[in-house]
Amino acid sequence: MHGTWTKPKRGKGITIAAAVALLVGVGSTLAFTSKQPSGAADPITAKMRPPSPEAADPPRVNYQQLDQRIALVMQEPNMVGLAVATVERGRLRFIRGYGETLAGSGEAVTPDTVFRWASLSKGVASALVTKLAGEGRLSLDAPLSDMGTTLTLPGDTRNATVADLLSHRLGLVRNAWDDRLEAGADPKVIRSELHTLAPFCKPGTCYAYQNIAYDTAAEIVERATGQDYATAARDRLFTPLGMSNASVGRAGLESAARWAKPHHMGRRPTAVNDYYYRVPAAGGVNSSVRDLTRWMLAQMGAAPQVLPPAMLDTMHRPRIATPPHGRRAAMDKALADASYGLGWRSFHYAGHTLVGHRGSVDGYGSLILFDPADRSGIVMLWNSNRHVAARLQLEFFDMLYGLAPTDWLELPDPSAQK
Repeated sequence: MHGTWTKPKRGKGITIAAAVALLVGVGSTLAFTSKQPSGAADPITAKMRPPSPEAADPPRVNYQQLDQRIALVMQEPNMVGLAVATVERGRLRFIRGYGETLAGSGEAVTPDTVFRWASLSKGVASALVTKLAGEGRLSLDAPLSDMGTTLTLPGDTRNATVADLLSHRLGLVRNAWDDRLEAGADPKVIRSELHTLAPFCKPGTCYAYQNIAYDTAAEIVERATGQDYATAARDRLFTPLGMSNASVGRAGLESAARWAKPHHMGRRPTAVNDYYYRVPAAGGVNSSVRDLTRWMLAQMGAAPQVLPPAMLDTMHRPRIATPPHGRRAAMDKALADASYGLGWRSFHYAGHTLVGHRGSVDGYGSLILFDPADRSGIVMLWNSNRHVAARLQLEFFDMLYGLAPTDWLELPDPSAQK
């Protein structure tokens, strides 16, 4: 349903194989066509689950209208570059880059431009640890004190499990000692001193978001696999899923053929900040929006040999409510029943369950949000500290579900002022 935009008040296409070919072959053009584009064979194609019969229906989203809304975001004075892709019922429907990799450079963002994932990286850590649990290499219910890591916790650490780590239920105050990380301290040293903090709650009983503590997952992966974390992510996830532009670490970003440079407000370029690269399980992944789309497809069950259905359920299933803190935007209020699983958030919106995550690190932003039952969703990556682009997620879902349009952007339309 499409029509006049209202202010916030509430709380037939291509085949699945062609979707992946499009992920390989399309440039910075809009993906409106139902014809399969040419493109090299992709290693994930043979591992894709067939789409549902309904996926052959015409797109439910008005992509010309969505493109106009994205263009409105790009007129914001603090926006530099943005990459967006969407999937409907397991099929790629839209993929495009907007703006520049560096303000004033003229180098356009494309679907293959590499950005930082920031906290979307937590889903990769969850997948690696959960895969190892599925292989019998460890248990999600094992006490963290038995895992041989540098993490120490206040109070009774025997009650904190691997699952508690991945769902931010460690009993620590929110974002414990992120300031020390940003001041240059070694994250392993910080983790070894977390026991000196006062307990926030008993482990397993409350939610408090972490970065330094969450990166304990990288130590668990390295100990269980005998590989460094970046190699384990590449060998066990990125390569099997055909994510050829995905990497972990600053070198992976800066060695990419085309990568988006970070910017502060006012489109001011800035140097890449590596603080959160030093906690790779919490914030160390990079990729193009094309590869982020592959990641979303896999999270919706398109690659069961790599991410089996039982593993997806283990990661996505809500485990702890996430009460809001601070001022909440209308969009965040509309995403009801917010909870956290293992590296993933979940919400209820318009009678549907959505799974996703957002990320933010100096000069970059990221978002993934999908309906696992409908196998539809949106991914976005941008290279500025301006986060208005995240509001596009509900405009996409309103179109997808046929809801009355809501102006989630709440931005002035220059064409309407003429």
